[in-house]
Amino acid sequence: MHLLERAVAVLGRQGIEAHLVGTTAPASAGSQTRREIEAGCDLIIAAGGDGTVNEVANGMLHTRVPLAILPGGTANVLARETHMSTNLAKATDELHTMRPVRIAAGSLRIGGAEPRTFVCMAGAGLDAEIVYHLNLDLKAAFGKFAYYVGGFSRAFYPLNEFEVVVDGQRHEASFALISRVRNYGGDLEIARGASLLRNEFEIVLFRGKQSLKYVPYLVGVAIGQAHRMSGYTALRGRSVTCSAVSGERIFAQVDGELAGRLPLAAELIPDALTLLVPPTYLAKEQSLIDVPACA
Repeated sequence: MHLLERAVAVLGRQGIEAHLVGTTAPASAGSQTRREIEAGCDLIIAAGGDGTVNEVANGMLHTRVPLAILPGGTANVLARETHMSTNLAKATDELHTMRPVRIAAGSLRIGGAEPRTFVCMAGAGLDAEIVYHLNLDLKAAFGKFAYYVGGFSRAFYPLNEFEVVVDGQRHEASFALISRVRNYGGDLEIARGASLLRNEFEIVLFRGKQSLKYVPYLVGVAIGQAHRMSGYTALRGRSVTCSAVSGERIFAQVDGELAGRLPLAAELIPDALTLLVPPTYLAKEQSLIDVPACA
């Protein structure tokens, strides 16, 4: 907590009057954020990992209040995607330089549950299976290393393929990534054509019923050649459904947190949030996709 108290002091010197609001329970950040906005808060700063940012974003949908992030989690995908510093103190120092931009988000519905917003990505199949079996004590102690251990521990397990429908077109996969960002887990770029400034998902599908099939996939992704490999498909779309073919138990994850089991439906929400990003990131993305800046 002392790091966050120091961050509040730094923000005060920047002319930003901030106060700390701790989460009160799992999944409480969204409702707490809504209450702060209703009380007149004109800036929300989410301090934590991608799961925390996801919860906070769920409380900010369709508001004009900007969302800033101070990274403090395991992978910090959103911070890495926007080329922010992943050091909390340095990120706090740079907050006053950030620029606002309106972005789309994803809406994910698992079975008959209420939809939830995601900013970075949702996944079904292999990566969610790894999240389901993740050793939380190992994650707390060693961070991302726990995911690698979890991945290798599943290396000899068979995989179930499932149906993926993208804007009405049917596909099959044992791992489907529905992404708004290029960065995956802080280390890899799987959805290489994704952008927070695009009004569409990048959907990346991998086929294969044996986990060992993913060893060459991993190498292909690491060297930027996965698009040349059989069994890899990259698409763009705004509507995605994933369904188990024969009733198998297939898990889904949202921004690195277990979300439930298939079926799932993801829809793009245009003009969903205002996100504060570094000006260098914004200029680069706008030059690539010609999106006007936020006024």
